[in-house]
Amino acid sequence: MNKTGYYTHPDCLKHEMGAGHPECPERLHAIEDRLKYTGLMDALTYREADPASLADIELAHGRMHVAALRGLSDALRDEIAAGGPSHAQLDPDTSLNVHTWDAALRAAGAAVAATDAVLAGELANAFCAVRPPGHHACRDKAMGFCFFNNVAIAAKYAVERHGLKRVAIVDFDVHHGNGTEDIVAGDDRILMVSFFQHPFYPEGGSKSNAANLVNLPVPAYTRGMDVRELIDLMWMPRLEAHKPEMIFISAGFDAHRDDDLGQLGLVEQDFAWITHRVMDIARRFSGGRVVSCLEGGYNLEALARSVEAHLRVMADL
Repeated sequence: MNKTGYYTHPDCLKHEMGAGHPECPERLHAIEDRLKYTGLMDALTYREADPASLADIELAHGRMHVAALRGLSDALRDEIAAGGPSHAQLDPDTSLNVHTWDAALRAAGAAVAATDAVLAGELANAFCAVRPPGHHACRDKAMGFCFFNNVAIAAKYAVERHGLKRVAIVDFDVHHGNGTEDIVAGDDRILMVSFFQHPFYPEGGSKSNAANLVNLPVPAYTRGMDVRELIDLMWMPRLEAHKPEMIFISAGFDAHRDDDLGQLGLVEQDFAWITHRVMDIARRFSGGRVVSCLEGGYNLEALARSVEAHLRVMADL
């Protein structure tokens, strides 16, 4: 059996936010094309994600937030039937089309299903090639291309449904995972470690001093070697002390030096190095159990190469 799962679903391709939007369906095509071209896809266990249940989504989100998104989706469908606009705008960067609700359910569902499969021992670890991404989605607010917080849902699911006592979230997206912070701050079962460009979107960066957060703001043009040093200095002791029984990764690849949505200087080898460090912790404390979910990454070629590097480490190839 191939030990690394690859979760996705065709519905994740149907969500789009308008012509020219960087968070586009082509992102998933680029990743899949690269994995097929390099032969790496043959080493992965391909699975299509079922939708997450609303009860599982509500482990991380308020019921009103979930209901409001569903209502917006239904209203948009009616408006389109009456000749109205094709998108409903939530903020200047974020809109939904008639397929967004289903795509968001599948994206969260992938994270939940991967968590089940890894905890059951069916898979050693898993990567969820899904969109929309999740780490800006707060408990009660969609923003920054995100509707439901896939990684936060999976982490809450692991502690609430599976009874794990300690899990960790690792976020290496160029943007601060403000939504994840909003959902997990103060929950001592969940340690969140991240670095992010600052000052940058979202405004203000980290806003919580909760003891379970290790958020490292770095200035624009920070290089990979400096990030590695910070990770060894700041992340690793906290991860070792926490002894997570499972690790979740918000895998954003927009800190790549070729990505126009950020100004950090990481390359594929840096993402591979970070993944190695996370896998080392996972092997020591959690039986290697890791679930990674795609977040950012908007230069299609850099994204595809970076995901390949990330997955080669996860699959030990």
